[in-house]
Amino acid sequence: MSSHLSPDSQQIHYRHELLQAGLDLLDQGLTVIDANLNFVAWNKAFLRLLDFPESMAFVGATFESFMRYNAERGEYGPGDVEELVAERMRLARHFTPHYTERDRPDGQILAVRGEPLPHNGFVTLYTDITASRRYEQQIQQQNTELEQRVAERTHELQATNRRLIVADDANQRITEALRRSEENLRLITDTVPALIGYFDRQEIYRYVNKGYADWFGAAKEGMLGHSIRDVVGDEVYTDISKHVHLALKGQRVSYEYAMRRPGGRVVYARSELVPELDAKGRVAGCFVLSVNITDLKNAQAALVHAQKMEAVGQLTGGLAHDFNNLLTVVIGNLVSLHERYPDDPDIGEYVAPALKASRRGASLIKRLLAFARKQPLSLRSVNIAELVSESMILLKRTLPANITVTATPMSEAVHAITDVQQLENALLNLALNARDAMPEGGQLTIGASCVELGQAQAADFDVAPGCYVALSVSDTGTGMDAATQARASEPFFTTKRFGSGSGLGLSMVYGFAKQSGGGIRIQSALGEGCVVTLVLPCVDNELEDEPPPDLHHRLARQGAQRPLVLLVEDDPDVRRVIRLQLVGLGYPVIEADHAADALLLLTSVPTVGILVSDVVMPGGMDGRALCVAASQRAPHVKALLISGYSDGEAASAREAAGFALLKKPFTAAELQHALDGLTA
Repeated sequence: MSSHLSPDSQQIHYRHELLQAGLDLLDQGLTVIDANLNFVAWNKAFLRLLDFPESMAFVGATFESFMRYNAERGEYGPGDVEELVAERMRLARHFTPHYTERDRPDGQILAVRGEPLPHNGFVTLYTDITASRRYEQQIQQQNTELEQRVAERTHELQATNRRLIVADDANQRITEALRRSEENLRLITDTVPALIGYFDRQEIYRYVNKGYADWFGAAKEGMLGHSIRDVVGDEVYTDISKHVHLALKGQRVSYEYAMRRPGGRVVYARSELVPELDAKGRVAGCFVLSVNITDLKNAQAALVHAQKMEAVGQLTGGLAHDFNNLLTVVIGNLVSLHERYPDDPDIGEYVAPALKASRRGASLIKRLLAFARKQPLSLRSVNIAELVSESMILLKRTLPANITVTATPMSEAVHAITDVQQLENALLNLALNARDAMPEGGQLTIGASCVELGQAQAADFDVAPGCYVALSVSDTGTGMDAATQARASEPFFTTKRFGSGSGLGLSMVYGFAKQSGGGIRIQSALGEGCVVTLVLPCVDNELEDEPPPDLHHRLARQGAQRPLVLLVEDDPDVRRVIRLQLVGLGYPVIEADHAADALLLLTSVPTVGILVSDVVMPGGMDGRALCVAASQRAPHVKALLISGYSDGEAASAREAAGFALLKKPFTAAELQHALDGLTA
């Protein structure tokens, strides 16, 4: 052009080229169609993603020509070309928002999203989502020619500006045209579902689109002229400043960062900084292209957590059998020692705490199995107000005097479907965590309410929308940073010094919540305390509980003749303890250490009336198969299976045959109750 533009015209033209360059850098294809269904704007990614020749794209090109090109090459499947084109043109004339996913013949999947523009026309975004549909959503913006293209665009723009001269009439027409073009491009970038920005070498924002401003909860005008630190805050700036400095040195960088929303929710973004070079090759500023990856991060975290839970569950289920066998021996011998010397104070002084600790070990195994979701919960309706009131008494006695424990009053009675013992354990775990976070003392508050979780709130807890009882435990302690908070419910993760915690407390709460059909949410920040909220399915009113079985009946009935018991257990120590329990209950006992000997004894001793067998035994025949064989050879013999495995694994051994099952470790009273059930 043979005329120079005024400075205002040059600036407008510069912005036009700058925005167009930014659009061409997007991996997503973009088109703008006017009210007459003619092309106004597009980018290179659009032509590339849909395999259109560049010659088809020009200002004024008809939307119908692209539809016909697709129909003729089979993009829309079989059918009459004219009918296929006519149907798509009819839908396009409605100018309504639309979103579709297209399976292209080459296997590529494109997400097509269209948004109407003022006075009809629409902007359409084309995204390759092939990888994301295979659950490996990756955002790759690794174009090695990007920096060269930016430099070439900058050089072209500067060369054009030097060639322009002042011409009054031409200047007015060009200025007006560029102003309209700038407004159209600004409208397009504000409609694109991506975060686009630009800052200069002083780290001052000079341009942001609407998506970028919305991400930081600010107005576009309020961000321009402000520094990166002022906009993103000190915490985020500390994380990203090293990447910004590298980009301002001329290096293109990609990175991810986390940001805490008001209310405590953490969101994630992936950004790429592309330096812009001036005519002398110096960095003038940087383009910012960002994508919200919060959903992807949450999905990845959920997958990793599920895998860890599965691994710990397999480990716990395998160890449960051995631990329960050991505890059977320990508890059985301690009970026998206590019963043999009931009046000896010296023995009682040592036996009582040892017996208490052993039973706590058995309880811990059950809690670990519940954490691993291998131990069924005893679900019933629980009055949360009563549970909190009872827990307050225990907590005030357990926590140090420098911690004040309060409960938020509840306006109405609320009931949840849960296991009351596991819920009490969960509350205790949360309270102990709060205690450790307040070494100098503080305030611990427990609150409960009935809440209706919508789609967004339910996503925070990873539950389905609906009615829940929300039980919260808050403290005024040291709090957690984002990295610690993200790993807080991982098995065996702990910030306590060695020997002060196993890292299973919060994991057990998490496992219990998920098994109960609920979830947990952690809200915390360094120096601002912590709030852990547990949600459980609620019920309108209290359900009537079934009376628990009476485990405190008499251990022996005077004058009752006991049938002969055949005890089959491969572990000699466990077998000895159970034999002593049976003898103490008045049963005559014969023993076998594997199934083959047990079958021989059943054949040779016809007076056997009860078969008590471990589920897992060596020799190729387990307890279930032994009971089945015994029922065929001696139908009068009653069978009782005993197992140290988790309920889920043991249940699979008894479901096929329907035999009674008693879990290790057990007391003589529980053994008697199980035997009574055989003859009831």
